[in-house]
Amino acid sequence: MPNRFDIAATLRTIARLLEINGENRFKTLAYIRGAAALESLQGELDAVIKARRLKETPGIGNALASIIEEVHRTGECWMLLQLREQMPPGVIELSEVPGLSLKKIIALHDALQIDSVADLKAACREGLVSGVKGFGAKSQAKLLARIEKLEDRGKNFILLHHAVEQAENILRHLRQCPALIQAEVAGSLRRRKETLRRICIVAASDHPRAMMDHFLCFPALAHTDELEEGRCRARLAGGVPVELAVVPPDEYIAALHSRTGSRAHLAKLQTARGAAGADDCGGGSQCGVKSESEIYRRLGLPYIAPELREDRGEIEAARSGTLGAPLMFEDIRGMTHCHTAYSDGRNSIEEMALAAQAMGMTYLTITDHSQSAHYARGVGIDRLRAQWDEIARVQERVRIKIFKGTEADILADGSLDYPDPILDRFDIIIASIHARHRMDSDQMTERLLRALQLPIFKIWGHPLGRLIPSRPAFACRMEAVLDAISESRCAIEVNGDPHRLDLEPHWIRLARDRGIKFIVSTDAHSVGGLNNLALGVSMARRGWLGREDVLNTLAAKDFMRAVHP
Repeated sequence: MPNRFDIAATLRTIARLLEINGENRFKTLAYIRGAAALESLQGELDAVIKARRLKETPGIGNALASIIEEVHRTGECWMLLQLREQMPPGVIELSEVPGLSLKKIIALHDALQIDSVADLKAACREGLVSGVKGFGAKSQAKLLARIEKLEDRGKNFILLHHAVEQAENILRHLRQCPALIQAEVAGSLRRRKETLRRICIVAASDHPRAMMDHFLCFPALAHTDELEEGRCRARLAGGVPVELAVVPPDEYIAALHSRTGSRAHLAKLQTARGAAGADDCGGGSQCGVKSESEIYRRLGLPYIAPELREDRGEIEAARSGTLGAPLMFEDIRGMTHCHTAYSDGRNSIEEMALAAQAMGMTYLTITDHSQSAHYARGVGIDRLRAQWDEIARVQERVRIKIFKGTEADILADGSLDYPDPILDRFDIIIASIHARHRMDSDQMTERLLRALQLPIFKIWGHPLGRLIPSRPAFACRMEAVLDAISESRCAIEVNGDPHRLDLEPHWIRLARDRGIKFIVSTDAHSVGGLNNLALGVSMARRGWLGREDVLNTLAAKDFMRAVHP
């Protein structure tokens, strides 16, 4: 009889096949949420099904409950069997290769019986793919390069937002154990890196055995790799690696600090510690420090936030007094870059406004896609009046200030979508590139520089267009673009969408050094997407931004003066 992890894997496979087949993304997300709910289910699945309580589980509705019960009862799923019959073998694996659509995978299977990435790689090396209809020598070379890049990169990483969600679930579980004194995430997750290899958690307890026993009862824990006194390495359902370290209470702060890293940051602190003749308080010794601030204070340094600990000059800046206080979530006063059902969002203007208001925001920008964004139901000029009228009606019912805006496409020639008379009537314009990402560096640079010359270009949205992990940043002469922005009144967006997290911290710092201002946005396409703000703030902190660098820390009137076209 399949267990809940087996059934969750079935749901995730269905979701992936639906996605490959071009199914509505909300339908695929329903299966992913159902799988996550099943993996975290409290109690025995058999008992829940027999008691007819499966539909009481958040994320599992009638349709999913029927599938789960079917697989639990028979060991098979008719929907999965049907999807697999409609598609060639190996379609999930092959779809991971960038540029391979379902149509192309079918063509490769029909012509060469290619059922795996290994088959495809061999066929490319033998020159067979170039003879398949719809392919050619250039396509073959590109496919081979993409396969090799995929192999080099590997798939052993976790996206930040997934890691945050999983870690919060684990921490909630650990905090139910009476033996726990305190616990926190460490490693790359605490430094809020965009991708990471594993979730690390440090816990303080006088009873490490009891803590380990409790951790091993976590519902989503699927496999234990290593288990020893005070330390466990395991894997969650879906393969996410987790490491738990349990230390005595007086070692907790030192252990948290040393396991947060980065290695280069810790090594430089160790060098400074040796030069100063200070005690070793950051390497896990039993020095009994009460806070991480104390570790830095003993070295004559102010506290350095975890997001900054990458050995990118933060220690030198702290020593010279030029490392400012990083941006805090509480500093943000306005929710920027929000989509509604007028384009590709899920919620109405009023629902977005009320949700932002409930989060303590004082203003909200409605920036649906512009007319050329057909893929995202871009708002045509004929629909703008209806949207603006609705914004006016909602404004009368909410306290939060609503600004009418657009996310205008930067077109291939550097112009902005919508005619100038229309653009002049928006409160805010976020200008973004959504097409023609493959221009060469010179072409893209010229495209951006032409756009920057427009007086209404005030905010550059998700600047380099990356999608983690599927699409890298596009090529441009970034420093030349930043130099041009520094001479203008344009600000740059730090985009909190978990698949974008754009601009990356290195470029944020270089822009900040030029005196450029920023907005930290959500790129929210739903009420739930407003929570992307926390990820945006994390990226801003990693780029050393402080409150004074970010425009949406300002009051509504001051913000509008700064960004109005």
